[in-house]
Amino acid sequence: MTSTLLPPLHPLATGLTADSPLIAALEGREPAHRPIWFMRQAGRSLPEYRAARVDSTMLDACFTPELAAEITLQPVRRYGVDAGIFYSDIVVPLRAAGVDVDIAPGIGPVFGKAVTSLADVEQLPDLGEEGDGGAYDSALEPIRRAVGLTVAELGGTPLIGFAGAPFTLAAYMVEGKPSRDHLAARELMYKDPDAWEALVDWTAALAGRFMRAQVLAGASAVQLFDSWAGALSERDYQEHCAGGSARALGAVADLGVPRIHFATSAGHLLPALAQAGATAVGIDYRTPLDQAAGILPDVALQGNINPALLAAPADVLEAHVQDVLTRGAVAHGHVANLGHGMPPHADPEVVTRVVEYVHEHG
Repeated sequence: MTSTLLPPLHPLATGLTADSPLIAALEGREPAHRPIWFMRQAGRSLPEYRAARVDSTMLDACFTPELAAEITLQPVRRYGVDAGIFYSDIVVPLRAAGVDVDIAPGIGPVFGKAVTSLADVEQLPDLGEEGDGGAYDSALEPIRRAVGLTVAELGGTPLIGFAGAPFTLAAYMVEGKPSRDHLAARELMYKDPDAWEALVDWTAALAGRFMRAQVLAGASAVQLFDSWAGALSERDYQEHCAGGSARALGAVADLGVPRIHFATSAGHLLPALAQAGATAVGIDYRTPLDQAAGILPDVALQGNINPALLAAPADVLEAHVQDVLTRGAVAHGHVANLGHGMPPHADPEVVTRVVEYVHEHG
């Protein structure tokens, strides 16, 4: 049900996107056709993206409203997918808040200073409150403008807003850079639980405000990406991270938009991902959708085409996509997607054929 808290001209409030295939499937209703979009659909696999980014860094592009909107729209125009995913990066809200972070080419997020103690957490920027005109609220204005520009062009195609999940953000901040095993973050949970809890509280507020800004500007759904949650045991996730994700997702719950929760290598965490306040759960390529549906019978599922098979012979890829559609059909609702991000070398013609196949056979 559409929330009365949405702005009157929001595409869900006006009905423009309310009955779109994406929203219908995420809400467990029967869509006009099986919807499909791709994580990282706007990216290096598209020549038009490479041309648009030629004179700008990743973060510059994310904070330039016209460019962020154009990049978001590119795959919708090319592929005819059923949603745009807002072009951003999980560190964008950190940069907006004033954290010293950059994206190093070929490396990933690199921080000026790692957060390793309660004193470090207490020195993080004050996030203020929504609409208070403070530093964080003001720094989100380019994001709100980019969303508005995008939604104006998308029409009846919904935009998905997104944020990195509190654990993934906190893990990067503790390590100060990308990590294979996130050992420093996992150690901090036990070595200094007060520091860890305070950090997750801060990243949860950060992510929640970031998603809420996108929804109020026009996004019709959100996805919380927990890139590294699969590195955790179920106990560690439940005791040290689930509450943060619940607070982040809870920041948009009153707005009535579908809330997708996605983590990689997280088959053991599926119930916890749903219980954190998700109305849909993204499934990576490792867990069959019918198996996931048995675990989560009342939750819509998203996924889970294996990205590697985009490079397979056409008949092999087609058989795999059909298998995903067949397994997904038993779920409470199903949105076709990859089970991970779009490979940067993916052939756009192959991706187009996948979209056409899903629309025809889904």
